[in-house]
Amino acid sequence: MTKQEIFERLSAILHETFDTEMALIKPEARLYEDLDIDSIDAVDLIVKLKPLAGGKRLQPDAFKSVRTVQDVVDGLHQLIDGSSNLASASVSTAS
Repeated sequence: MTKQEIFERLSAILHETFDTEMALIKPEARLYEDLDIDSIDAVDLIVKLKPLAGGKRLQPDAFKSVRTVQDVVDGLHQLIDGSSNLASASVSTAS
């Protein structure tokens, strides 16, 4: 799966699950500050992202360094390629 495909799927999840305006969903958008994704939402996001990971287990602690939409895209892309810590480590939305 390409980064563009991951971004498109992530955008759809953010829009459908959290009613995020599509215009706000940009690679540089910060999850907490720009998209209003709190820690409980982050858990829901992880659950929604699991199918994109191709059956690999996403660990909440791995998302602590994730701040932007692009961070999520990059992390998932690496996980799918087998070169990420996201499988062994939460989406932290605090700065």
